[in-house]
Amino acid sequence: MEITKVYPLDAVYDTLEDVPEHVKTNKRYAGSSKWTVKEVAETVKDDFGSIDILVHSLANGPEVTKPLLETSRSGYLAAVSASSYSYISLLQHFLPIMNPGGASISLTYIASERTIPGYGGGMSSAKAALESDTRVLAYEAGRKGKIRVNTISAGPLGSRAAKAIGFIEKMIEYSYVNAPLQKELLADEVGNAAAFLVSPLASAITGSTVYVDNGLNTMALAVDSPTLST
Repeated sequence: MEITKVYPLDAVYDTLEDVPEHVKTNKRYAGSSKWTVKEVAETVKDDFGSIDILVHSLANGPEVTKPLLETSRSGYLAAVSASSYSYISLLQHFLPIMNPGGASISLTYIASERTIPGYGGGMSSAKAALESDTRVLAYEAGRKGKIRVNTISAGPLGSRAAKAIGFIEKMIEYSYVNAPLQKELLADEVGNAAAFLVSPLASAITGSTVYVDNGLNTMALAVDSPTLST
């Protein structure tokens, strides 16, 4: 695969009019232009005309290490804005340039439906919203543009983003011990599932949450629990 072009993007802002002045003048944006969702979609259209695949692989929760009971309103809303509404915005702006039969995918996490202590700051809520939105967007994008919309719920991976939670190594160890497939989960395995979902091989799959986690989501009991050995 050859990367043709990389675009700057801040998916928290839909249009330039939405960006506060202190953000526009922040040094992290110096030298960059056309980085809101609408501007990037317009630039991609100018450069390529149309696209077949849209991947949403971003999330941010500024208070992710805080318990939900200690999460501020601004922290909660920031998590939902960056991690779930951003997908709605991206699809909203890119759908007009997506070819019929195309596909879109996002990345979610099991904390959307199970309690994961330590995964806080509203991120569990954001992932639940993302999965709900996936189903609704599948209907709307399917009817409007013949576009399929799915999300992948990956198991614990030692990525740089995951390390922000602070206990990813323990989660990886837990998964290895308790999942039906007792092996390390590889990023390539998640990528393979993504490639399948956006390909014609998955032409009848939409609105789905696909688990790529060695089957950990199916387990209701930790097989390494001390209570099982007593």
